[in-house]
Amino acid sequence: MMLKDITIGQYFPGDSIIHKLDPRGKILLTLALIVLVFLATDLAAYALLAVFLFSAAGLAQLSRRRLLRSVRPLWPILLITFLVHTFNGQGEILFSLFIFKAGSDGFLLGLTMTIRIIFLILFSSLITMTTSPLELTDGLERLLWPFKKIGLPAHELAMMMTIALRFVPTLIQETERIMTAQTARGAEFSSGSLSKRVKNLLSLVVPLFISAFRRADELALAMEARCYRGGEGRTRMNELAMGARDVCAALVVGVLIIAVCYIKWCF
Repeated sequence: MMLKDITIGQYFPGDSIIHKLDPRGKILLTLALIVLVFLATDLAAYALLAVFLFSAAGLAQLSRRRLLRSVRPLWPILLITFLVHTFNGQGEILFSLFIFKAGSDGFLLGLTMTIRIIFLILFSSLITMTTSPLELTDGLERLLWPFKKIGLPAHELAMMMTIALRFVPTLIQETERIMTAQTARGAEFSSGSLSKRVKNLLSLVVPLFISAFRRADELALAMEARCYRGGEGRTRMNELAMGARDVCAALVVGVLIIAVCYIKWCF
């Protein structure tokens, strides 16, 4: 089932050098790589990004198959992105389909945008697979800490983002459970008329929303029972500290940025 292929928000524990990197550094480096993805326009630049990505996955002891699984559930979005740009009629007309015309420039633009989205998904998946939700919360909170001077609730915002990310796998499991129960009761989600599918989909969406609100309420009660009162005065068992490995990772990404910029503006 496609839902089982969704790895967004899942954390795979490990003892690799990538797992041990400071979460603040991983967040900043991921943002830098995302910007770099949009700077890259040449095939050689994308090849460098791919080599870096799969090398990092190898260091993190993640198989390529596991990493690429994060792209599979989003193939409809990738396909729509490619088709919309291809059939915009820009450049030399390659072929026509009814009133739509596929241009050479549109084809290249669609291919470029699709590749960019794939890299964005893979880099985002890499950081969530190698960083626990607690580490992500601490890292985000530390990075947002300077903005507290202007009234930004850094701790609460980081907590919200991490909880939302953490609940993605939980909601996927809940969706599978409800789909199995409804299928056993005769519901059809992949066959039948459109109206019947929509009606059956309601039997999935309504229980899922109820379950999500119930889990949110249970989480709020659990936090209150543990005397959670926000970030004021909170201490940490393990303080974040950057080391030599974080400096090395930053240097590697810096070299990658220089190489991509050189390919872009000097070739």
